Amino acid sequence: MLSSIHPLGERGRHNNWIVTVGAFTIASTMVGGIAGGLLGQVGYALGGAVDLGFLLVVTALIAVVAGVLDLARIRLPGSERQVNESWIGHYRGWVYGGGFGAQLGTGVMTYVVTWGVYATIAAALLSASPIGGALVGATFGFGRSIALLAAGRIDRPSRLTSFHQLMADLGGPIRRASAVGTAVAGAVGGIMFLI
Repeated sequence: MLSSIHPLGERGRHNNWIVTVGAFTIASTMVGGIAGGLLGQVGYALGGAVDLGFLLVVTALIAVVAGVLDLARIRLPGSERQVNESWIGHYRGWVYGGGFGAQLGTGVMTYVVTWGVYATIAAALLSASPIGGALVGATFGFGRSIALLAAGRIDRPSRLTSFHQLMADLGGPIRRASAVGTAVAGAVGGIMFLI
């Protein structure tokens, strides 16, 4: 998707990159919040008001496990589906931006690349609160939209080529850093609460 939604491409399609990215961000954040809120409601219905300390420790443990699974490159369950890029040639930028954002905001409607997605789902569920779950989901959805900002400087073909080369070069290190970050954040969060 980063290869398609950038200022150069949007200009060529007579769309405004800021409008497309804005629609993506709004949809991703809103749908993530709705999905998280629903998960929080399910968590509440299943367990009601569970001890907050217990929930935080379990959530931290899930984050550690997710990071370790990512580092071990254990195959993820989930959809192999990507967003339908043919929308780009058929609809206005705000339509496909919003559509792509809504799909990615759920975390599971498209190809899942990290166990951290499942850790986020668990965190929303374990919040046992529609508001807490919505905050988790909206934060996740907003985070999914930030990647589009990386393409904001692509305004000519040479920058597009160098951007793709940089993304190819950094793919592995970013995956590893994300996995370590997820595990460390979970461990630190759990330890901080237990102290």
